Amino acid sequence: MRNFRFEPRLWPTLVTLVGVVLFVKLGLWQAGKAEVRTAEIAQFNARSQLGPFALTSSAVNPVELQDAPVVVKGVFEPQAQFYVDNRQENGVAGVHVVTPLRIDGSDTRVLVNRGWIAWPGGSRKVLPTVQTPTGVVAIEGIGTVPVNKKFLLMPEHAEHLPRLWPRLDLERFQAEQRYPVQPLVLLQTSQDSAPALVRHWPPPEDRVARHQSYAYQWFGMALALLVFYGAASIRRRTAT
Repeated sequence: MRNFRFEPRLWPTLVTLVGVVLFVKLGLWQAGKAEVRTAEIAQFNARSQLGPFALTSSAVNPVELQDAPVVVKGVFEPQAQFYVDNRQENGVAGVHVVTPLRIDGSDTRVLVNRGWIAWPGGSRKVLPTVQTPTGVVAIEGIGTVPVNKKFLLMPEHAEHLPRLWPRLDLERFQAEQRYPVQPLVLLQTSQDSAPALVRHWPPPEDRVARHQSYAYQWFGMALALLVFYGAASIRRRTAT
């Protein structure tokens, strides 16, 4: 090794430094996503084993009821019902039907996602017709907090039908109403008089291994870049 020496150059050093930092950050990002997904799956499994929480008009912490079984009694209000667009079931396009429920003995409402239904005849010109139970009903469901964010690669289109929304937006619904609304949505699991509705609420997808694999790849690329930089910076000594 006496015939070789380590002679780093400025620009290769800077480029390598930027590349290593970038690859490490990407690796940490994927590792963090794996940790979050692991926690979500553990929470879903743990809370699904709990007894149902009886929802009333009392204020609740929606985070504590995420993925938890919930029961509530009240009256559906189909006049304020709306539909969430771009929902698929087994590759078939349709909508989710969301109906507010006035909680029994109060003026407080909670939104109930009653399930999925296909566009009638495959056409988007007319909203599906859905039966709504009347009178006081007992609803069983899973608590969830809708993720209200826009996706850059999925631009929202103008709503061409009344009450057809691009996503389930609790804040928007609350702004349209003058009564209190519970800060969570129920994914209905109990059956009722609307057999056409499909109630399929899958658990969080287990992508932990995938995120971990991506993290290892990014860390490996950072290591490979350092090795390449070190090898490229070693030069043979010139004879004097």
